[in-house]
Amino acid sequence: MSGAITRPVPESELPARQAQRVLVAGSVVGVGLRRHLSLVAGECGLDGTARTVRDQVVVEVAGPPAALTEFVHRVSTQAPRPARVSLVDVVELEGMTPHPGTGFRVLFDDVDPPVAGGHVGTSTSGAGRTSRHGLPSSGTEPAGELPPWADRAVCPACLRELFDPADRRYRYPFLSCRHCGPRHSLLAELPPDGMFPAHGEGPDDRAGTALAGFALCAACAAEREDPAGRRHHAPAPACPDCGPHLTWRTAPSGDGSGWGDTGGRLWAGRSGDRLSDAEALAAAVETVAAGGVVAVKGPGGYQLVCDATAPRAVARLRSRTHRWTRPLTVLAPDLSVARAVADLASAELDLLVSPSRPVVLAPLRRSRLPIAAGVSAGSDHVGLALPSTPLQALLVHDLDRPLVVTGAHPAEEPVVVDDADAPARLAGLADGFLGHDLPVRTRTRDSVLWVLRGRPAVLRRGRGLVPGAVRLPVPARQPVLAVGAQLSHTCTVAGDSRAYVGEQLGDLTSPAKLDAFERELSRLVPLVGGTPTTVAHDLNPGYLASQYARRWPRDRRIAVQHHHAHVAACAAEHGVTGTFLGVAYDGPGLGDDGTLWGGEVLVADLRGYRRAGRFGRAPLPGGELAARTPLRTALGYLLAGERLGGAPIDPDLIAARTERLSARELETVRRMVTGGVNSPPASSAARLLDAVAGLLGLREDAAYEGEAATVLETAARGRREEELPWRIVTADEVRVYDPAVTLAAVLSGVADGVSVGRLAAAFHATLVAVTVALCKDAGREAGVRTVCLAGSTFTNRLLTSAVVDALGREGFEVLLPEQVPTDDSGVSYGQAAVAAARMAAE
Repeated sequence: MSGAITRPVPESELPARQAQRVLVAGSVVGVGLRRHLSLVAGECGLDGTARTVRDQVVVEVAGPPAALTEFVHRVSTQAPRPARVSLVDVVELEGMTPHPGTGFRVLFDDVDPPVAGGHVGTSTSGAGRTSRHGLPSSGTEPAGELPPWADRAVCPACLRELFDPADRRYRYPFLSCRHCGPRHSLLAELPPDGMFPAHGEGPDDRAGTALAGFALCAACAAEREDPAGRRHHAPAPACPDCGPHLTWRTAPSGDGSGWGDTGGRLWAGRSGDRLSDAEALAAAVETVAAGGVVAVKGPGGYQLVCDATAPRAVARLRSRTHRWTRPLTVLAPDLSVARAVADLASAELDLLVSPSRPVVLAPLRRSRLPIAAGVSAGSDHVGLALPSTPLQALLVHDLDRPLVVTGAHPAEEPVVVDDADAPARLAGLADGFLGHDLPVRTRTRDSVLWVLRGRPAVLRRGRGLVPGAVRLPVPARQPVLAVGAQLSHTCTVAGDSRAYVGEQLGDLTSPAKLDAFERELSRLVPLVGGTPTTVAHDLNPGYLASQYARRWPRDRRIAVQHHHAHVAACAAEHGVTGTFLGVAYDGPGLGDDGTLWGGEVLVADLRGYRRAGRFGRAPLPGGELAARTPLRTALGYLLAGERLGGAPIDPDLIAARTERLSARELETVRRMVTGGVNSPPASSAARLLDAVAGLLGLREDAAYEGEAATVLETAARGRREEELPWRIVTADEVRVYDPAVTLAAVLSGVADGVSVGRLAAAFHATLVAVTVALCKDAGREAGVRTVCLAGSTFTNRLLTSAVVDALGREGFEVLLPEQVPTDDSGVSYGQAAVAAARMAAE
């Protein structure tokens, strides 16, 4: 678009000219936006340049004022998919400007942002809240804009090709274009500038990607060089002649003598006696249709797939994986089926079809049709997704039914990604393996989101979102590594005003998970342009992450209390830099007094906090195992809970609820909690909810942490009850909620025959009233009206909504985590925010 002139143009013949610098923010890098801008500028008759500056596109442009106005309008409203423009900031330029007739050029070398001649808008509000680039602190894209290297769901144009018999890519499982397909999952390493190796716009360069072994055919190469086509400079163009192909193998027979009816051979889809793509897919479809479980290789690893409408198939998958009650994701063929499964508002529908194509947690329809009851396992919510890859689209199309999709991995291990390892590591889990010959370079899981009070929020950052940047309100002066906690583990690397939250790989409790964490860390470090010099970690020295942090010198380690990190994460993503109230309702985390915390009201900022309120403590029999034994947890409260001056609980009421335990088991627990044997005291809100679920008989044993609380929420849904009795006292200058009086009321209600649903709802109402009282006391003393809610307990939709409403009626501004999960996978981001603020204060 050089537009050279043939003769000098006298100034007298030129129209009035102006020059502007236009900063375009959002998801604008590596998505073809600069090429689009050059076309628009040419059509408007403008001269200038466009270049990338970090995560913005900076345009310097000159021409007639009317043409400039048209250009800015089109930039704001006509960005090509998948680009998303969140802000267009215009600064008038003087002096050196683009000369008339020089045309418009795209510059591919990134430079530091200009600082002269104008500024980027900044807004402030609330408790010292700031938002760089003038972007809202929490926008409609809950995880921030899609990074340029994020995997993108198959687009409508590619879907049309996939099912068009006349197209040369008809039913080809690996088709993609510039607007969709794999990016992040193709990369062994993320480049320092955060760009895809081909920059999404530049020359073909596959050497650093999983496609290195697949040379483009002439037809695909021509498409990639065609500026008018959808595959112009696409990251992963492929076709049946030059791209990856499916493989199929059956699982080993029960006696280990062979590989089912194929004798152990690996069938691939190219030539000779091997299966074609169509035959491999047909084998998988036949297996699922017959009620089997198939391991399907996706962009980030293998997933287990079965028929969601077949109760026996769902039960078979649960039995093999021992995921008896864990939530299972339903892959719906289309939106009509999704609507039949769940109650979906417009916000949920938007998420389902968004480019990141996440799993969306939504309320089940009462009929639960057309899925089997075992999919929800007692919950009144379900995780829903639409096909994100051509292979998934083919599977649900050919089976014509919703499917269950869940991660393929043995207990306590990462998701399986290697084809050679899959049969051995998934032995006994799958009846067949639908793989392919495209290597998986990075292990990823689906992102999970929900809509709370009309706003989307992230429950798990995964494929399509990781490793997109989340803003830090206080920039990190030096690169920081935050190693996170133990459950739902993530790590975060931060530099300047950006933090990159890594993949959530599960609980960091095994050497295999530690290896996965170190690999994820090695991928994130290049994004901040330097090796981290400081590490932020949890106070608990027993966490593997904290032990990893001890590799740093003592003066380079920053310890961050677990629940401060939770509320700091919420505050940081909303740009809060001043004082706020942090309500952390969570599982146990080590406090600075050496006890376990978890039901906390903190007066905090990003640098520190003081404890203003808490829940009463009770011993947790078995320590961490208490999360799996709700009835034993309840005994900790009933037999040895912190005495705060209230009346003791009637022993006859306790005996009535523990009669299901043997005398020996009851005595063992009694000795543990009264003698302090492997029973650390904790003020955890999450464990209190577990205890109530145990007393109500909803769960005496739980398969995973949080299951008892989930069932308690389901029992309470749809009911409005008055709160149970409660009391707050002052101990050591901290306001303390005494749960004993509430638990006594629960026991009395059970003895009087009050329904479980009514008692569950009344307990939720009690927690809301307690929270409001604690916040009113703390807010009045500190003069603070902003409240940040965080912690795993706030994955309880019923409790969270009621707390937000009640605090709002009292005049508080209430903030919820949206870009970063509220559970422990958000802790690492909070640690990074705290570390950056403390470093800045020094």
